[in-house]
Amino acid sequence: MVDVRALEEKLTVTRRELAMILKELKKWKAPATVLLSLYIPPGRPISDVMQLLRQEHSISDNIKLKKTRRAVQRALSAAMDRLSMIQKVPPNGLVVFCGEDMETGDFICLVFSPPEKVPVFYYRTDKFFHTEWLEDMVEEREALGILIVERDQATIGLLKGAKLEVLEELDGYVPGKHKMGGQSQRRFDRIIEQLVEEFFKRVGEHANRHLLPLLEKGVLKGILVAGPGYAKQEFLKGDYMDYRLKRIVAPQTVDVSYQGIQGLKEAVMKAEGVIQTQLYREAANTLEEFKKHLARDTGMVVYGPREVKAALEMGAVKTLLIHESREDLEEWKSLAESMGADVVVIPESLPEAEWFKTTFDGLAGILRFKPSR
Repeated sequence: MVDVRALEEKLTVTRRELAMILKELKKWKAPATVLLSLYIPPGRPISDVMQLLRQEHSISDNIKLKKTRRAVQRALSAAMDRLSMIQKVPPNGLVVFCGEDMETGDFICLVFSPPEKVPVFYYRTDKFFHTEWLEDMVEEREALGILIVERDQATIGLLKGAKLEVLEELDGYVPGKHKMGGQSQRRFDRIIEQLVEEFFKRVGEHANRHLLPLLEKGVLKGILVAGPGYAKQEFLKGDYMDYRLKRIVAPQTVDVSYQGIQGLKEAVMKAEGVIQTQLYREAANTLEEFKKHLARDTGMVVYGPREVKAALEMGAVKTLLIHESREDLEEWKSLAESMGADVVVIPESLPEAEWFKTTFDGLAGILRFKPSR
């Protein structure tokens, strides 16, 4: 159960808190359209929203069923009451959910600013709360691209958390072996190689279109290339993908027998270790750097909440390492980013994550300079 009272005392919520809120809101259902959902994008004047809600409150007088009318008006009044205490819409916008359980009389009213910008202005009373614009904000933030490449077929897929999806399947035309010899055979072989080259270029272009936007958003952490034969190595040797994508391709390829979702599943099963390495490469490398400083006693690391906070506040921290299980993760991230430090979250699935958690309380920093004492 969400601690509603605690959330009501703060306006901006973290991703973790948003996930809790969404879980709670999805429990609410009503026999009539009495649950209010309101999305206010940044820049929208509060006065405009209040005017809309007052109009809706007036219109609700026409609802024939007394119980439904009372529930709708209660939700509208609560929303207006909360919004009247807010002078300006925050940079990420506002979201409002108010409604009554018509069977028990329980009531919920949440007004908060989400961790990402509200994309739409939307108002509706319904039998459930509309949370669809918030779902993406709590999705797994790290993804792995998967390419299954043959000379005439390819699958572009994405592994995001536990979700595996096909982004696109491609087919090319490459004829089989020519049985003639001499000049005809060599000419035919050149035609085949040209067709393969054109198909590989097409695969690269489509991979760029699907995966580059994810890389630019910081979501894509690696690319796994798979396939049944040598075509995957041929593809990797050429300059078919954007150089930025080529830099994050896993060094090991995987042999698979299928294309499509079946091939993607096979690739994931066969390359579990490679996938973990790619997804958590940044975390693993940063943790290794931290360990080297410890081993050499360079004085360029800091750990412990008090020491880390002091180093952050003087701008001495280059990279903050924080275990994903810490409840105050978002607060530390916010402080670090405000002081110009990079933030690396150490996932529990990393082999040495438990050591980092138990030995250093899941919090440490790599310094850019030694603080003066």
